[in-house]
Amino acid sequence: MNPDKSIFTHLSQALSQLIVGQETVVQQLLVALLSGGHVIIEGVPGTGKTLMVKLLAKLIGADFRRVQLTPDILPSDILGTNIFDLNSRNFTLKKGPIFTEILLADEINRTPPKTQAALLEAMAEQQVTLDGETLPLPELFWVIATQNPLEFEGTYPLPEAQLDRFLFKLHIDYPDPQAEKQMLLNVQKGFRAHRLDLLKVDAIARVEEIIAARREMQQVKIEERVLDYLLALIQKSRQLPDLALGASPRATVAWLQTSKAQAWLSGRDFVTPDDIKAIAPPLLRHRFILKPEAQLDGVKIEAIIASLLKQVPVPR
Repeated sequence: MNPDKSIFTHLSQALSQLIVGQETVVQQLLVALLSGGHVIIEGVPGTGKTLMVKLLAKLIGADFRRVQLTPDILPSDILGTNIFDLNSRNFTLKKGPIFTEILLADEINRTPPKTQAALLEAMAEQQVTLDGETLPLPELFWVIATQNPLEFEGTYPLPEAQLDRFLFKLHIDYPDPQAEKQMLLNVQKGFRAHRLDLLKVDAIARVEEIIAARREMQQVKIEERVLDYLLALIQKSRQLPDLALGASPRATVAWLQTSKAQAWLSGRDFVTPDDIKAIAPPLLRHRFILKPEAQLDGVKIEAIIASLLKQVPVPR
């Protein structure tokens, strides 16, 4: 199948019509979809995080499950479990919601680390092991987790090992006044965020087209000098004085993949330094760990990323 690049333009337009004022987040979400990497969306309550994911799943006709994570939810509630059938005298597998194409892990930092860790194998290896049996997950398998800012009461910060398995961390903020007015106008016209079925949203792409686009994106080329620029950024991130933890080797591979996706979506078959710079904030903001003294000084991760991009010379 030859993928049609215009489907991502149509997806972006359809999402932005209802998720108003969040065009950058929408574009970054589509880069992650094309790259096949999992995403954390962070924002205060009521900013449309869940709605965005549900709408995107409908637009690509993907199998979708949502797990509302709470302090008392167990790993088996996500993965599934073997249940003894009294009639057949055998154990039968009851699959959990993780066996889907798009999994929305809502408010992931409301659940304890043991349950958070239940997602690790699935996210890293696209499989689940239950009672010694390894079960594959769908080819599209994509986890999108939402979370409230960590300073909110009753949250459990995700460990570094799990954060690193997320490709992007997206920040969704309050819309500007004009976008919020458009949101009110949409409500006046009958839009109800909790009743997407009433909108009669039709799929404008198919899962097979997304998979085909991922394969074609791999053909995007990167010149050696641009690759060296990417490696220089990675190496420099590990030497920054304010950071206790820079970019991991997994981040290196992820940066290459997302740069290729950014280039492909821009209509090019080669990566430029601008592609690399464009996806630096969502790729790095959850991987960089500040030293305690830098935290006390009020140093911000976004400022560290901006400084990193300025310190490494761009190839000409």
